[in-house]
Amino acid sequence: MKPATHDDRQCYNRSARRLVRGVATSDGAGVNLTRLIGGRELGMLDPFLLLDHFDSDKPDDYIAGFPPHPHRGFETVTYMLAGRMRHRDNAGHEGVIENGGVQWMTAARGIIHSEMPEQEEGLMSGLQLWVNLPSHKKMAAPEYHEYNAEMIAVEHRDHACSIAVIAGRTSLGTMGPVTGRAVNPLYLDISLEGNGSFIEPIPISYNAFIYVLEGKITVLGERNEQDAVVEKGDLAILDHGHRVQIISEPPTARFILVAGEPLNESVARL
Repeated sequence: MKPATHDDRQCYNRSARRLVRGVATSDGAGVNLTRLIGGRELGMLDPFLLLDHFDSDKPDDYIAGFPPHPHRGFETVTYMLAGRMRHRDNAGHEGVIENGGVQWMTAARGIIHSEMPEQEEGLMSGLQLWVNLPSHKKMAAPEYHEYNAEMIAVEHRDHACSIAVIAGRTSLGTMGPVTGRAVNPLYLDISLEGNGSFIEPIPISYNAFIYVLEGKITVLGERNEQDAVVEKGDLAILDHGHRVQIISEPPTARFILVAGEPLNESVARL
């Protein structure tokens, strides 16, 4: 794939409309984490209600976990980057997700579940995303789906770009294991070598964001002055357009790209 340059962009690039730095907080029984969506700075990005990043090698930051608690009316998506977490719920589902694994749970009309560490030391790192459900699906039966790392398709575009496809289909046809979701989500984990490039179309009606896990990237906008440098720990809300176009800074970069169809429905937080 030919590297992206500032000269070959077209007017439909999605610019980084806004950068958000997460807020340190705690949840569950005292798990320290960074809240990127769902806090005061960014309450939601329809259809996404919350994004948390837990990331620590200090057991006191995560060992108490998330004891039994209820959810209703949305889906929770846990993507493990390092460590092991056990899920149990009152519908009889149980499983352990670890490095590269995904748990996609539809709470719908209501479920009580727990997420507890399966380790007493070492790095525990992962992302939890909450995805809203349309009103006509909020009272559906709960569902639970678990996918280990071997079930996540990885697309290699060239020596500098690899993409773990969790949900949706890439422009080259690689499909993630998560299908049939209400907002038709796209969830990609992209790794780029230094000066690598990534270009991907996104439906123009979708809301989308990027969260940088490692390194630094440049999101190319419609014009040079709209380019945005996004660093580790930054969440970039993308403006509407036909595609996202990104160049990585050396030595390497890693980021997630998440997009979904907005529901345009009112949200009540209880």
